Formats: sequence, C-alpha cells, structure tokens
Amino acid sequence: MIIVLKKDATETDLKHIVETVREWGFNTSVSQGVERTVIGIIGDESLLRGKPLEIFPGVESVLRVLKPYKLASSEFHADRTRVLVPAVVEGEAPAEIGGREITVIAGPCSVETREMLFEMAEFVKKNGAKILRAGAFKPRTSPYSFQGLGEEALKYLSEVRKEVGIPIITEVMDTKDVEKVAEVADVLQIGARNMQNFNLLRAVGRIDKPVLIKRGLSATLEELLMSAEYVLSEGNNKVILCERGIRTFETFTRNTVDISAVPVIKRESHLPVMVDPSHGTGHWDLVTPMACAAVAAGADGIIVELHPRPEEALSDGPQALLPKRFAALMEQIGSVARAMGRSV
Repeated sequence: MIIVLKKDATETDLKHIVETVREWGFNTSVSQGVERTVIGIIGDESLLRGKPLEIFPGVESVLRVLKPYKLASSEFHADRTRVLVPAVVEGEAPAEIGGREITVIAGPCSVETREMLFEMAEFVKKNGAKILRAGAFKPRTSPYSFQGLGEEALKYLSEVRKEVGIPIITEVMDTKDVEKVAEVADVLQIGARNMQNFNLLRAVGRIDKPVLIKRGLSATLEELLMSAEYVLSEGNNKVILCERGIRTFETFTRNTVDISAVPVIKRESHLPVMVDPSHGTGHWDLVTPMACAAVAAGADGIIVELHPRPEEALSDGPQALLPKRFAALMEQIGSVARAMGRSV
C-alpha cells in the first residue's frame, strides 16, 4: 500500500501519517522526490481494511501495490535511486550510479598477484573507470579451480585502494565474511550463485555500503527484484542490480545477455541497473558490442573484466579484454552514451 501526498502537504501532515501507521503496527518507507512524496506501508495489507487512510490531511491518493516486491518497486519511490560511491581521494567526485553519467567498473576477474592488481588499477583509473573490480573469494563450478586468494587478496585490495585512490568492489560469499569484506570494499557484490542466499542478502542489508546484486543463472527478473527486496527490507537502500547473462539453449556464448532486462527493470523498479557483458558472453570480442547495446538500452553502467595477459589468467581469461581493447571500449561506449544524452 502506498500513500501519495499532495504537493502542498506539510511536514506535520507527513509526520502525523507516519506515526499513526506505525502505531497500527506497520513499517513505513518515506520517499520525498522533486514532484511528490510517497509513504510506503509495509505489512499485512488485510489489516488496513477499514482504516481511513484517505481522510488524513495532505493525502492525495491511496494505492495498492500488487507486486510482491514493494520497496524495490517504482511505485514505492518518488524518484529514481542514485547510489553514490564516495571517492577515495579527497577532492575527487563520487561515482554516481543511476545518474546521467554511465559508471564503468573494470578490473581483473580475480586478484592473482599484488603487482598485476596495481597495474590494472592504475590503468583502469587512468582510462575512465570509476571503480575497480577484482575477486578475493571466487565461487567456481569446479572445486579444483582457482578459488581466489581470500584474505591475502583483501589485503592487496586495501593497499591498492589507498595507494591508487580508486574505490573497490569485490564479492562476498559467506555471512561470516560480510564485515571483513566491508572493511575493505566500497561496494559489496552478491554474485549470481548467491542471488537467492537470503541469509547473505539480509546480512549485507544491515551494512551501510552499496550492494550490487547479480542476476542468477536461471533467475527471472521478479526473482532478482525480490532479492533486492531482502536487502532493502533490512534498511540498506543502496542497491544496484546487474544483468550478467542467463542460461539458455544457446552454446555459442557462455550465457545469453538479456538486454531487455534493462528497460524492464527501469520500468518496474527505481533501482539503478548495470550490465556485465564479460560474464554475459564469455568471449572478449563480444564484450564491446554488448556493452554498447547495454548503454543504448539505458543501463546505468557496465562492469567488465580485463587482464594484461589473458592467456595466463587464473580465471575467465577468454572473456578478459587486453588493456588497449578496454581503452577502445571506453571510446565506443562514450559515443553511444552521448547519442543517448548521457556521458561516461
């Protein structure tokens, strides 16, 4: 249920409604936008039958939200959410995901060595990426594959963040590691395999850091939005959704990038949405065209992998761009962004 306030509603009107609804045993979510203020009521809506919501001073309309995702829905939020990732270096602008600028996240699939991490961090920052990606803990299909350097990688990420001056995103896989990873990372990533790890979603929902949720291999968009709902329901409204390809019958690509997910999520939700064309295709030569397609479809950013020597990469080498190809990608998505009235 949502209550839409009139344009001339006062703070006193807003406070009175929120306090009364909470006295009835419901939680509320207030969203104050440029054009309107919306109060979301969270709880068993059947208990609201007979409650005179329309007669409160300042109320314009009362609407039922039939979608199972409430806090993530566009109806529950007055404006689109913009997630700010603070700059590491004083004086630099924060990365804003969901605004006019396309945010690029880039880096190696995993932290392999300190030297390679610094090399890639310096390169991606110089070439326009706002956030460095690199996995410390790597969920792999095979238990015999490289699983990441773990806590050693977190140490390297902390060092590169401070010395290069670039924010960090890395994946958290276990509830016991959430606080440890949050001490280093500026953005916490929930990987595709953990999209419905509800205990983990609740745990990152209690951390005051942005959370990027990747779509599961076979997840519907509704299931992705419900995963976001878990994080939002714990009080963390800094949620970013990421389309990274889904499993289909097609075998030419590693996964099938669902570009239609971008406009659908933008219609259904106020949350920003990114696209990962690296995991989405599994082939380096398809990354740039799919990144351009994502920007053209309205994505708020892309997340890509690169490696100085992909043939030596310990994970996902075939989809990693060489540094020179990443620089070319930035030029191409810049052209598409400008055509769409945006920038990189």
